[in-house]
Amino acid sequence: MGYESMTPIQEQAIPVVLTGQDVMGAAQTGTGKTAAFSLPLLQRLLKHENASTSPARHPVRALVLLPTRELADQVAQQIKQYAVHTQLRSAVVFGGMDMKPQTVELKKGVEVLVATPGRLLDHIEAKNVVLNQVEYVVLDEADRMLDIGFLPDLQRILSHLPKQRTTLLFSATFSPEIKRLAGSYLQNPVTIEVARPNQTASTVTQHFYSVSPDDKYRALQQMVRQSGIKQAFVFCNSKLGCARLARSLERDGFRTTALHGDKSQDERLKALEAFKAGSVDLLICTDVAARGLDIKDVPGVFNFDIPFNVEDYVHRIGRTGRAGASGVAISFVSHSDQRLVVDLEKLLKSKINLEAVEFEEDRPRERINKGRRAWGEDDPRDVLDAPRESREPRESSGRGRGAYAGAPRVAHDPFFDKPYEPSNIGKPVGQVSVEPLRKSSNIKSKRKVAALFKSES
Repeated sequence: MGYESMTPIQEQAIPVVLTGQDVMGAAQTGTGKTAAFSLPLLQRLLKHENASTSPARHPVRALVLLPTRELADQVAQQIKQYAVHTQLRSAVVFGGMDMKPQTVELKKGVEVLVATPGRLLDHIEAKNVVLNQVEYVVLDEADRMLDIGFLPDLQRILSHLPKQRTTLLFSATFSPEIKRLAGSYLQNPVTIEVARPNQTASTVTQHFYSVSPDDKYRALQQMVRQSGIKQAFVFCNSKLGCARLARSLERDGFRTTALHGDKSQDERLKALEAFKAGSVDLLICTDVAARGLDIKDVPGVFNFDIPFNVEDYVHRIGRTGRAGASGVAISFVSHSDQRLVVDLEKLLKSKINLEAVEFEEDRPRERINKGRRAWGEDDPRDVLDAPRESREPRESSGRGRGAYAGAPRVAHDPFFDKPYEPSNIGKPVGQVSVEPLRKSSNIKSKRKVAALFKSES
């Protein structure tokens, strides 16, 4: 596969895994953690390889659990390549796809099963897979697997496994809480940290720009064009914001595609393949693409939004600068992100210096439509929905900020424009004359109607 020398995590983890001890491994993303646990596992499973066609001779011996479908598919492909010259079988199961082809493959028997928790539970309940002979369990991206979202499913899966097993945990980030929780699943683990916990890769150059929310879209466009970055990940915090940003960039001439949880698995895989093939320049995505995806030679990452979970920042920028290559990570920080920036400084243990963005001279219509274009509305030329400061005043009125082009005209009474003029100043209280109320020209007098009343005598 072209590997010539071991990375630090591989050099330290492989000998320990070969001894059968539990391992908690922390290393920067992009440093070869998949090979660090896969190669020694396959080596230890060689004693079970056989050429029999009977499914009973190929029970699941190793289980690899991952948080996302894309990462599961990627790891399964790598393990299949590692085991190509052996008789060990491997398979992958994840959601968003039809269960029938996965069931057929499981029924044939596999030694190494790569899975996401939800779909694996579906197969367990359908009795398509039995895990009572599992010898090795691997939690890749262990911090996400042990968080509150995945933990109930993970506990149900572990209840189907033998208690005597080897457990391996690998991730780029480990919070103190996750470390304490992980300790309850491991037996005398060997902790391997080839770099300071939560440290970003030294091959990635990081920049933070102070930008108002209305200017983020314009800043992104300008930096993509000026930086010369051919391909990049662009991360958003929400699925809706991701879809709108992708649509806006595509309308402005960029080759983009979106990747988020609301897309079907087929659409997500096609988006990834298009990005890998180079037919797409910008992959607009949520944190579903932040972990583990290994796409070679991606020169840049843009954080359109600062992640709510600051640990995801380390994983996001790890999509560039992989395998020793250099990369650039650019993040846009607005005034509402100050708390997240403070948390990020604590995580990285370094001060973040915010840089200013120098915009090129605005085009006439861009000043009016920047707010609408940033959110991808259907008609960005609608002036009525443009930002308030960019609306044009009505020609025939100068009566205040509320009168804009296209606003409905209302009847105007000049009486209400006159300043207050008291007419009784200086007169004694008893001599104040009471004048009849003046009628406004807009108040019509009632029409006189004749009536005939009948009286009873």
